[in-house]
This record gives sequence, C-alpha cells and structure tokens, in this order.
Amino acid sequence: MRFVATVLATILATILALLPASSAGAAELVMFEQKGCVWCQRFDRDIAPAYDKTAEGQRAPLRRVDIAGPVPADLAFIKRERFTPVFVLIDEGREIGRIRGYPGDTFFWGLLANLLERLDRGESTPPPSSTDEPPRGATFGE
Repeated sequence: MRFVATVLATILATILALLPASSAGAAELVMFEQKGCVWCQRFDRDIAPAYDKTAEGQRAPLRRVDIAGPVPADLAFIKRERFTPVFVLIDEGREIGRIRGYPGDTFFWGLLANLLERLDRGESTPPPSSTDEPPRGATFGE
C-alpha cells in the first residue's frame, strides 16, 4: 500500500512540474453559491472533499463567494449571475471562462479541463458587453 501511495505522489509531482509556470499560483476557481442550493450541496458531496488534493485544485484553488453577500473588490470584474452554482476560472484579474451549474462529477472535470486548456493558450473571456450576452466559456452549448 505504501508503494502505491509513493507512486501516486511521484506522478502528481511530475504532473505539477509539467504545468506552465505562468499560471502557477495565479489562477483561482471561484464558486458562486447560495444557502439552500441543492446543486451546490451535490458539488460539496461529490467534488469538494478531494478538489484541493487534485492537480486541478493545486493549479486553480477553489474560492467560494455567497451571492447573497457583497462581492470581494478583487472579483468586481466578474459578471454576476442569479443562479448557483457558477464556477468562474480567473487568472490575474481576467475571466478565463465559466461553468454554469453543476453537471455532475464526470462532466465537471471535463469542463474544468477545457477551461484550464484555455488558460494554457492564454485565452480569456472578453469583458461583458452592453448586449448582456453570456460570456464564452465552458458551458454545454459551447
């Protein structure tokens, strides 16, 4: 059993070492949530316990924001939505993309991988326009 743990730790360290240095420590995954949100509770049950232990969680730590409260000043550039959960990947004051809702554990990891690939390519979502169109990101339709 100890051998398996050592092998897994080595693999994780290798993966983290191969990640681009430009995004290390700067990216965050912001989760907008609210009290009583059933899908937030499912995320908390399915993903949250292990998230910070994954390569994705190391690369983009989870930060929670309650939509009923004030938005922290450093997140003022993020367009707010009325439903929860919404996951917004940010890096150095810009939005990379978002996942609207919680689609279950299998789809969540795939959508998050898409956002991290956008981060690797240096892509970001343009600032919201006056047409009030939803930003491009990791949604089922895109």
